[in-house]
Amino acid sequence: MSKDPLDELLRLSHEIGREDRKLTILGEGNTSAQISDSEFLVKASGSCLANLKAEQVTRCQVETVLTLLEDRPFTNEEVDEVLLASRVDPESKKPSIETMFHAWLLTLEGVDFVGHCHSVAANKILCSPRGRDFAGHRMFPDEIVCCGRASVFVENCDPGLPLAIGIREQTANYVKQHGEAPRLILLENHGIIALGKTADAVLACTYMADKAATIFAGAATMGGPVFLPQEQIERIAGRPDEVYRQKQLNL
Repeated sequence: MSKDPLDELLRLSHEIGREDRKLTILGEGNTSAQISDSEFLVKASGSCLANLKAEQVTRCQVETVLTLLEDRPFTNEEVDEVLLASRVDPESKKPSIETMFHAWLLTLEGVDFVGHCHSVAANKILCSPRGRDFAGHRMFPDEIVCCGRASVFVENCDPGLPLAIGIREQTANYVKQHGEAPRLILLENHGIIALGKTADAVLACTYMADKAATIFAGAATMGGPVFLPQEQIERIAGRPDEVYRQKQLNL
């Protein structure tokens, strides 16, 4: 029996928004879930993940949102107009300003849920010169299992349309290089985005990225970190026992 996307999105949001996890505060972060090829759910603007309610989730049309990623400039007012026009129910709340990157990421193969947060641990690195190091390397096996072979790194962009364009460009490069969607996107001076087939996959990636950031920062104070060799990363990523474990963990 398939799980209801809205229920799963609310569960995902509440877990990411927990105060003790230090992933978001106030209205930070946003989440989304695919309903069909043409529609998706996304957190409404100004809502808090920790106590997100069904009425604070907006159902949007993919095609309408993606018109904002066409190769032409849009004013802030035009962006707002398109986001409002994308609502399936005109009476629903305005979708998050970051709805644009959610809409595009949900078109990737194997991506049905997206979670974006501002992890304190990750931002200690992403607000430093070591962000690319953190994105391009792996330090321990479970980081590979939950966060993938490597992360997409997006240089600092203004939130909204510029950020969505930057994410699309760098993620498309990753897909071309690796032949699959990434599991983790790191945003310089901003935060992290986790992608997955299930809400559990997004949560696992988010938690592991947060753990990895804590380890990276700690290792950096002691002359490290020490990164795994690329051939070991590829071997672990493709091992049958790890693929099996991913399935058992609903990743």
